[in-house]
Amino acid sequence: MKISGVDIRPGNNIEYEGGLWRAVKIQHTQPGKGGAYMQVELKNLIDGRKNNVRFRSAESVERIRLDTKDFQYLYAEGDMLVFMDQETYEQINLPAELLGDAAAFLQDGMMVVLEMYEERPISVQLPETIEATVVEADAVVKGQTASASYKPAILDNGVRVMVPPHIVSGTRIVVDVYAREYVKRAD
Repeated sequence: MKISGVDIRPGNNIEYEGGLWRAVKIQHTQPGKGGAYMQVELKNLIDGRKNNVRFRSAESVERIRLDTKDFQYLYAEGDMLVFMDQETYEQINLPAELLGDAAAFLQDGMMVVLEMYEERPISVQLPETIEATVVEADAVVKGQTASASYKPAILDNGVRVMVPPHIVSGTRIVVDVYAREYVKRAD
């Protein structure tokens, strides 16, 4: 499906210069002279390269649709991750670099969504938030509780996040996987 260059939105998958790209950030610019354009930061879905491109309204790009399929994460085997198809129970191995920094948040049995293009896995989407246990949290510095200050904490998966002063070691918290931020205390 062809779309105009100025209609690109974050999260759109497009075909550009023979590659598959995802729009990460967009900025609409209307200079004093000349036509308006869309400044788009693209990330290659295959190799992870980034590219900044200007699209004018007269230009059109091919928007691609990716097939999604539910998989369950089973275990890590070296630098490969093993996932199981929920319909056929077939297992596939994918490189950990396909997930990037989000791989640290994988938990055994976690349900994920694989995005596929022509039956080839391109990306893995984890849930937006996960529950984790704080294993190490700095003590609160006296007098800093009046302002909205955060302190560093290390989770059971080794990831470091900033948490409010009232969070102590052993507390279960909800963490945003992609922003790597504290969301709330787990119930």
